[in-house]
Amino acid sequence: MLKWLQRAACPHALAAMPPTPAATGVAPDVPGLVFERISNARDLGGLVGAEGRRVRHGRLYRSGNPALASDADLERLQALGLDMVVDFRSPGEKSPGEAAFGQRFRWQAVPVLEGSMAMDVLMPRLRASTPAQMDAFMLEVYRDFPVRYRAAFGGFMQTVQGGRTLLFHCTAGKDRTGFAALLLLAALGVGQDEILANYLESNQRNAQFNAAALAQMGGLGIDAAVLMPLLEVRASYLEASMQAIDAGWGSVGNYLCDALQVDVAQLRAHYLAG
Repeated sequence: MLKWLQRAACPHALAAMPPTPAATGVAPDVPGLVFERISNARDLGGLVGAEGRRVRHGRLYRSGNPALASDADLERLQALGLDMVVDFRSPGEKSPGEAAFGQRFRWQAVPVLEGSMAMDVLMPRLRASTPAQMDAFMLEVYRDFPVRYRAAFGGFMQTVQGGRTLLFHCTAGKDRTGFAALLLLAALGVGQDEILANYLESNQRNAQFNAAALAQMGGLGIDAAVLMPLLEVRASYLEASMQAIDAGWGSVGNYLCDALQVDVAQLRAHYLAG
């Protein structure tokens, strides 16, 4: 059971950050948010935030790589009225064929794990590692998110704070995107159980993506058990991030307010209904 959202918020933000509501279940996605070639896409709208107010539908989206979009997917994306697409991937993870997609949307590159997730780096690690070593690698990745990549995630939160209709993503929409969603939903006062459920939902939503990756990597001699820590999300990974936050700042509230300089009241005014 994750306990981190039960800790006190930073003192100067107590009025803006009321107690986390009890989890009441995850509201369904907005109908029609279905894509042919974009994995793990969803609207964060409907989750219960501070004072029982729900996150507004049609404002905050998360996904895997949208540059894989089909023509029909592009039409659906354009219909969302996005003001900004935030990409957490590093340059080495992108292909030249993605340029056309980037021209259709206002794009912000916020690279996280630069150099760590490119295939020319990952393949030697996968070939040399055991499942336990890959699990340890992912735990270290998550510990690094709030510390080593504090500036990147702080920049993301400042972008969101502007009240934009926004899609944020990485490659599979689960690790970097999952940590970004944690920060955003915690700032909006969403309950810890709902945040964890939203995070773990990537396993179901990425089932086809993961099956294809396992088949491809199996053909290259990579053991499925070694690859799974890289493909799955696990509660222990998110807890590793929160332990790092707790060690450095005492609580997620302190981290948001002091480390990332988030204006929680402004964020909630933009994205919570009621």
